[in-house]
Amino acid sequence: MQFQELNLSAPLLEAVAQLDFTEMTEIQEKTIPLLLEGKDVIGKSNTGTGKTAAFSIPILEQMEPENCGHVCALILCPTRELAMQACDEIRKFARFKKHVHPVAVYGGSSMERQIYQLKNGANLVVGTPGRVLDHLRRRTLKLDQLQTIVLDEADEMLNMGFREDIEAVLAQTPEERQTVLFSATMPPAILAITKQYQKDPVLVQIQSAHRTVDAVAQYYVSVPMGRKADALQLLLLAKQPNSSMIFCNTKKMVDELTEALCQRGFSAVGLHGDMKQLQRTQVMNGFKSGRNTILIATDVAARGIDVKGVDAVFNYDLPQDHEYYIHRIGRTGRAGKTGTAYNILSGRKQEQEMREISRYTKAEITEMAVPTSKELRATAIVEEQEKLMALSQTEVSEEALELTETLLQQTDSAKAILAAMVQKHLDEATKNLPTFDIPKPIRKGKRAGVKTVRVRISAGRKDRMAPNFILGALVDATGMAGSEFGKIDIYDQYTTVEVPVTESDFVIDAMQNGKINGKPVSVRHYEERDGGGRSGGYRGRAASSGPSQRHQLRAGHAGVHVEGRSVQRRGGAGRQPAEAEALSGDAGGQAGGVQKVPRLHGQGVPPVHRGAAGGEGGGSRPRLHHPLRRGAGGDAVAADGAGAGAGPLRGGIRHSGGLHGFLPLRPGHARGAVHSKVM
Repeated sequence: MQFQELNLSAPLLEAVAQLDFTEMTEIQEKTIPLLLEGKDVIGKSNTGTGKTAAFSIPILEQMEPENCGHVCALILCPTRELAMQACDEIRKFARFKKHVHPVAVYGGSSMERQIYQLKNGANLVVGTPGRVLDHLRRRTLKLDQLQTIVLDEADEMLNMGFREDIEAVLAQTPEERQTVLFSATMPPAILAITKQYQKDPVLVQIQSAHRTVDAVAQYYVSVPMGRKADALQLLLLAKQPNSSMIFCNTKKMVDELTEALCQRGFSAVGLHGDMKQLQRTQVMNGFKSGRNTILIATDVAARGIDVKGVDAVFNYDLPQDHEYYIHRIGRTGRAGKTGTAYNILSGRKQEQEMREISRYTKAEITEMAVPTSKELRATAIVEEQEKLMALSQTEVSEEALELTETLLQQTDSAKAILAAMVQKHLDEATKNLPTFDIPKPIRKGKRAGVKTVRVRISAGRKDRMAPNFILGALVDATGMAGSEFGKIDIYDQYTTVEVPVTESDFVIDAMQNGKINGKPVSVRHYEERDGGGRSGGYRGRAASSGPSQRHQLRAGHAGVHVEGRSVQRRGGAGRQPAEAEALSGDAGGQAGGVQKVPRLHGQGVPPVHRGAAGGEGGGSRPRLHHPLRRGAGGDAVAADGAGAGAGPLRGGIRHSGGLHGFLPLRPGHARGAVHSKVM
């Protein structure tokens, strides 16, 4: 349906024609006739479907010189940006209706200036709920003759906590008014408002969500945690959008990402709710003018912003609500144009969320590989080749020709001269390209049979390191599953961790300048000359949930490293012990099987690995009433059927529930004994 069919007044039709509005959108086609009849309407529609024109055209059509000497219409918007945008669009429609004076009122702007505008003929007000209520309380805004009130993006206003303000505003409007509500979703709170403040409203619901996403090509990349910024940089360089919007879930992330991209040479600006109005205005002006090509924003800050010509949308963080995803990608692919959306994911949880979004939008979201540095360089070379070929078609001066002849006379190889010139161009074209690549995240089940190497972390027992601290930091920094890491050996001064050989460089890079348990650490490849000293060891199928996970050492599964020698601990009375090297200074012997026992009065009973002279114990079970005693010898723990060793033993290690690493015992504790609190 075309606007010409609506029988609008000539000034309004002329304005619509100058704006190149010919065919109405679905929401406009269904809503405008109802509003012209004076009916209350509930419009369920998403961002970018033409809602502003849908409610502003009927309002302007009804505003004639004889009946608009007061405020005739009020439009409430959730954000300052949306209020300014809606007011600007209304001014465009009203350009030939000189008696219409739209005014925008919102926080962060001069109250005095707004008061002046309201007192000097304002008859259509667009504003945020809080500032409108301020003017009502000051009596600088009167709504006693209001004809129409519009709640635009009503769901967002409720999410932002404006319900009481909205109700306070509605309470000061005439009973006989037209109430229009637009919302992307219909939660119970919205339905409650419609029931209380609207009269027999007509519901207009369109399925434009799927139409919007159909016009957008959607992709996602999966990267290890901690590499999202790198992936974003590679995507921006590879796709080279003229303008793009990047969405984050928090204000902090907006600031951090903006700083990171600016440091990497991109023209990026951030937008969020903590910015002052002057800053927000400058940001939007810079982006709309093309001075800045990248806008990084939160959902709330970007809600309602209409920026034409956005080539690509990047979801740095996936939105919490699936509707927000539609709002985000709807920033591109508008007005019949196609657009592109890229989603950057880390971890299986986000991949699952992406699948849910795909089902919700009924759109295909295709996985793609992150561009590599080699691909970027190849593209740059091709582009430079095209430039050089174009350069060869340009006219040259006689001076240039003479210099060329001179150079050819002075060298035997014209090819060498050309190659040197080409090399200079290539160096210039590729000097700012990244040299790193992003490995594919390791999927579950790929650990078996993977070749591993050890990396060295510059923190150990003296720094109160524990396996769960180290593993949690590795998982957080790399995004790899905890099960992808192998044995963790904690020494006095450092710690070694087994990692897949293909990911060792990535792990080292991801952990640089990182902290474990509050201590800054450095990470490098482990070398054999680093060996020596005592350690506590941890090996097992570690959970990948991060540092909060309590990693328990289980009988028959954990490895213990003592003074460079490995001892396997096995549980279960009567089981044959694993073969192990004798501890330094001990005279041989095998310990019997050891059984863990529960905590008793806050003290665990340790399993025993005898290395003292003479003894071969059968399947022993430590007695609950015999804890290790200071200064005890080889029979430090009495056990049924165990032979006592001779002479005091030195040193030893202690382990507490698998959570705090292995710590040296106090002098006098038995060497070869393991003190383990059973959790």
